[in-house]
Amino acid sequence: MKSLNKPCVAQVVAEAKRTGAVAVQPRSGVGGHDEMLRLLSRIEAEVSPDILALTIDSYSRLGMFEHASRILHTNPAALNGYPLVAHGWRRGRDLNERTKQPLDIRHGSPIADHLFETAIASGITSFEGGGLTYNLPYAKKVPLEESIASWRRIDRICGELADQDVIVSREMFGTLTAVLMPPSTSLAIAFLEAISAARDGVQCLLIAYPQGGNTLQDIAALRSIDTLARRYLSFVPGVYPVLHQYMGPFPRDKAKASALILLGGVVAKLGGAAKVVTKTCEEALGIPTVEANVDGIRLTRCGLARMFDFIKLDESAIVEEMHWIDREVTEMIEPLVGARDIHMAILEAFKEGRLDVPFSPSNSTRGDVIPVRDPQGAIRYLSCAGLPFSDATRRRNRERLRETATPQEQLQQIAGDIHFFADLSDVYLG
Repeated sequence: MKSLNKPCVAQVVAEAKRTGAVAVQPRSGVGGHDEMLRLLSRIEAEVSPDILALTIDSYSRLGMFEHASRILHTNPAALNGYPLVAHGWRRGRDLNERTKQPLDIRHGSPIADHLFETAIASGITSFEGGGLTYNLPYAKKVPLEESIASWRRIDRICGELADQDVIVSREMFGTLTAVLMPPSTSLAIAFLEAISAARDGVQCLLIAYPQGGNTLQDIAALRSIDTLARRYLSFVPGVYPVLHQYMGPFPRDKAKASALILLGGVVAKLGGAAKVVTKTCEEALGIPTVEANVDGIRLTRCGLARMFDFIKLDESAIVEEMHWIDREVTEMIEPLVGARDIHMAILEAFKEGRLDVPFSPSNSTRGDVIPVRDPQGAIRYLSCAGLPFSDATRRRNRERLRETATPQEQLQQIAGDIHFFADLSDVYLG
């Protein structure tokens, strides 16, 4: 693999963690090669993010490479991302060599072998996803056995490359369905995936958590990543917390959307994230423009600035929230990590409902877990269903929730909670 005169993503996040900084990364992807290069070059020239992204088109994510190729040659503007496999590794390498910042592949593929091989041939050594986090949010009929097997092959290659001093950073997509996601569900599934990857030889792991909307809970969840990593991933040289700015329905009003992005920067800073993946003011309107991407990075950096160092947190409340997040995660994954075959144990846990993902389209999930927001906007479990929670954990979730008299009122509450910022932004953003 040709060495480029620029850092890799693993080096960028390691330096951010060491210095207490937060690396900034946008999302970006268009169909045409020249258009993709112009997009990356303009973002780089105007705001110089620490990491750049190649977001892959939806056809390629599903392995429909020939279909992506046909559209690429007839109407590339119709693609909602960059079809790396259709373009081929030489064009991928061209992008990699003509940008100053390292590239990260973001996609959503439950079966990702071919895309991964093309990325590595392109010299790109940062690859998001996994057999759980890139299956359960996106696919209905892809068996978990197949997606886990695909990503285990990928992680073994990462281990082989690490033996040759080529470190591939692997980011676990704890965002999942990005809708009303309880922090412990996000972290439990991301950590199970990370533990599997580490056992297969991955040396750089990023645990991504989605901003939920309650600042105290979000900060506690981000800080919990380091605690859980010391317990379950102490043998891995690099494990780094990542914040994905709010992934739910966005405000259509630009001022309120801007406030939400700024808040995301503040949360990333106070939570100790090594990287933040940015949003834009046009999230509610469609695919963001270059200008919106640039503005999103600038707003995020405002949130990361020292001018917010004056903020004093209720540390005792954060410590309490961390305790319960840690406890919920541990109760979910502890029975699995010590199993003789962790992958079989994960499959059985999903079948029995001891693991579950709210609002997932996958046939591999039961969808019995019901999350709602408490009066402060923190995400709790209205129904823990079959999750292996202790009586104390279940009781605490009940105590934190306001009473809802009827199932219809519960449904109305859930709908409102999903549109937490889009519909209630007057309340929560001032």
